[in-house]
Amino acid sequence: QVQLVESGGGLVQPGGSLRLSCAASGFSFSTYWMYWVRQAPGKGLEWISAINGPGSSTYYSDSVKGRFTISRDNAKNTLSLQMNSLKSEDTAVYYCAKDPAGANRGQGTQVTVSS
Repeated sequence: QVQLVESGGGLVQPGGSLRLSCAASGFSFSTYWMYWVRQAPGKGLEWISAINGPGSSTYYSDSVKGRFTISRDNAKNTLSLQMNSLKSEDTAVYYCAKDPAGANRGQGTQVTVSS
């Protein structure tokens, strides 16, 4: 069955960086577009980034463009999100997902940006 397991979250000060990882299994990872979505406290799921199967095309929401970088390693079935210049409004649970709406997502990893 499909499994997506996120890791790498934590508490970071504004302006800091974190790198999230997602271990995927149970499907042909390299053939799927993959996504990062997040859910801030009291809000709905927000799509923030996408990457195609080969990793040659990437997309970002305006809220993270220029600060976050999505990447993948198809040999290791892993998806990553490098987050720089973090802001308090980036505080959320971050999920990797097989679809942009996040219907097929992992259990999430908490990112808290606070001084």
